[in-house]
Amino acid sequence: MVATKKNAFTILEIIIAIFILNLAVFGTFILIQQTLIGASLNRLQLTAYYLGKEGVEIVRNIRDINWLQREEWTTNLAVGGGWQEADYQSTALIASQSRNFKVDSNGFYNYSTGSDTVFKRTIRITQPVDYLEVEVVVEWTDRGKTYSVEVMNLLYNWYAN
Repeated sequence: MVATKKNAFTILEIIIAIFILNLAVFGTFILIQQTLIGASLNRLQLTAYYLGKEGVEIVRNIRDINWLQREEWTTNLAVGGGWQEADYQSTALIASQSRNFKVDSNGFYNYSTGSDTVFKRTIRITQPVDYLEVEVVVEWTDRGKTYSVEVMNLLYNWYAN
């Protein structure tokens, strides 16, 4: 009697193949999840940066309005007054109330109308010598962790009356 060899898989080989396949599938899912989380964080960080730049532009706009109205260039800027806040409609800075922004149907961030957002912006202005040092901090919380972006700029009184 001649023994014949069968070409079949053993149960152990099947279990190992399924284990390797599971590792590949779950690894791919984890990679996709981390990519989506990273993309979401990048979007929030970019929005925060733009809100920080807008804060500097608000201060610059108030300074320019002061020049046009022939007022002292630091009027309505609360220089040295601690943390302040303002939105794009502001003509003066007010003491910070630590409020979250809202976003309206046109995509403008403000404190009065629209849907709540995760962003808070504070502005601090100091005057070391003959210029203003504008510091804007935008904070937000995502997935239980607090993030912040800081934008700094110097504004000069180059249009002295």
